[in-house]
Amino acid sequence: MSDKNFSRRRRGMRFRPKGGLGQTTQKPDHEAVQARADAVSEQGGMERVFEKRHSHEIERAENLAAGLPPHGVPENAGPNAGAGKKDFRAPHLETPAKVGEEKSFEPVELTEQPKGVLDTFKIVATNLVKKVQRLIRPEKRIHKEIIINAETLETRVAILEDGKLEEFNIERSTEERLVGSIFKGKVRNLEDGLKAAFVDIGFEKNAFLHYWDIVPNQFDSGVEIVEREGRKRDKPKITQKDIPRLYPPGSEIIVLVTKGPIGTKGPRITTNLVLPGRYLVLLPNSDQSGISRKIENQEERKRLKKILRELPIPDGMGVIMRTAGEGQRKPYFIRDLALLLEEWRGIQERMKSQPMATCIFQEPDLIERTVRDFLTEDVERVVVDNQKAYDRMQEMMLKIKARWSAHKVKLYSDSQPIFDRFNVSKQLESTFSRQVHLKSGGYIVVDETEALVAIDVNTGRHKGGRDQEATILRVNLEAAEEICRQLRLRNMGGLIVLDFIDMKGRRDQQQVCQRMRQGLRRDKAKTHILPISQLGLMEMTRQRHTESVRSAVYDDCPYCKGRGKVKSVVTMSVEIQRKLQEILKKRARDESDFQLRIVVHPTVLERLRTEDEKHLIEMEKRYFGKLSFRADPAMHAEQFKIVNVENNEELASVGS
Repeated sequence: MSDKNFSRRRRGMRFRPKGGLGQTTQKPDHEAVQARADAVSEQGGMERVFEKRHSHEIERAENLAAGLPPHGVPENAGPNAGAGKKDFRAPHLETPAKVGEEKSFEPVELTEQPKGVLDTFKIVATNLVKKVQRLIRPEKRIHKEIIINAETLETRVAILEDGKLEEFNIERSTEERLVGSIFKGKVRNLEDGLKAAFVDIGFEKNAFLHYWDIVPNQFDSGVEIVEREGRKRDKPKITQKDIPRLYPPGSEIIVLVTKGPIGTKGPRITTNLVLPGRYLVLLPNSDQSGISRKIENQEERKRLKKILRELPIPDGMGVIMRTAGEGQRKPYFIRDLALLLEEWRGIQERMKSQPMATCIFQEPDLIERTVRDFLTEDVERVVVDNQKAYDRMQEMMLKIKARWSAHKVKLYSDSQPIFDRFNVSKQLESTFSRQVHLKSGGYIVVDETEALVAIDVNTGRHKGGRDQEATILRVNLEAAEEICRQLRLRNMGGLIVLDFIDMKGRRDQQQVCQRMRQGLRRDKAKTHILPISQLGLMEMTRQRHTESVRSAVYDDCPYCKGRGKVKSVVTMSVEIQRKLQEILKKRARDESDFQLRIVVHPTVLERLRTEDEKHLIEMEKRYFGKLSFRADPAMHAEQFKIVNVENNEELASVGS
């Protein structure tokens, strides 16, 4: 055979894969990187309207200003991590709620107070018309209702769909509503090195205002710009170089709080003001207008853009159409714009009359936000257990011209707590539980840590069967829906890793990804999701706007310091014996007895007196010492003291 036949092989492969034979480096997903940065750094802020291209630079400067490392510290770190929190009622967490057989939903019947003849006739006629419409054109309708528990210290709002808890909000009356409020501030000083201004808004710590938050910003990616005809306000373009001249120390500045104070950091503020209404968001300092990208129907978007261009928006101002505006007629937007402009005129009057470092607009409380954001046409009824809250809601509906919804608000006056009557309390148990059961028999396990949230999916009692792959897919699809629900209920944010049951088929994995995306569409928080990796893990981020329910309701356990575990009695016995040997070895050898008293927790003493007694006797003989033990129930399980009996000197104190 000729040598020519082997020449090609000696020269190596004729075709090489793109990028060479080595391991190819995966190109970074810039959208995913940005979503991760937003989720980690922006927790506790308000809903985003303007873009945050410079969020890394702003976060770094804010950390340096607060005396922290450039990348900050974990939110829960520090000695005062849980300071200033109030007590809440907590559900029983010993046994997670198990899901039984699914039954057809029947709305809870309420005993209503007698009304006038005209009102009664209207309600009967409305109900009759609805029944006739359902008979002529039957449609599957979800019974959606809002349950409000308003008390002195706390207001809780639950949104139910066919009796199932879908959204939950909680607010304390003792907590100041800072995020979303507008202040008339006073510039205290400028730090050119940090490119930031420190503004006095009336709090102990000055608010942090980065130069990028003073320069007018473009819209966030979730908003599509809509061009309007008409004259725009001729405003000179502001750059960072102009800021020291425009806002010297001592000058007045109008700012909006975007993030509350955390640890050593003061509030974060911006000059890009937003005033949210029911269907519109007013932008007093921006001449741009837009529409939410969450409205997906193209025909509806076209109709809303036409309405937006016809709205009587003052020169130099802009608006954003909210998702709630989908399907609404033009008069509703005109009315909402009029209310927002009236609110803005009131803010302008307070700008002139009030001194610096005062609040000129406070974000509405939870009840008013519920009427503004959640009371849509698909809500069947709103049940509230407080007369004052009921009257306030009626007034607000008249103000926003929502008379069609006034009859939906019901006053609950029964003796049984409202959350118990509507089965909300029982469903909240799963919100605070580590394990959540699924209807298929599987369950998910939720673990919140400082770095990320880990959610594991398990098959439970479904251990296999003829079609195991179909069973796994069914459990994973149900788990995907429940995970989306739990993220909303618990308001978890940051990095989230989901460990679904391993699926062999790529089509099954894509189906689970699609179900997750569908479930996250109704989430008000901004989310970013990646496909299932080769390790079977799905990574996502969720940028929440307020603290998680867990952070609001719970403090770290003072006993285990948030670890959820304490040292075992065996570990404590070993540590005590190690410390005793150290003390006895240091003592000069003589024939006199060296008496030591060891004070420990009762559970540790039980171990020392039984299983470890022979080791202690041997220690006494070896080191010519005498050991006596005493239990102290007030001691921590990880705490012990060793005392010299002769002079009562404390030789060691561990865990105190």
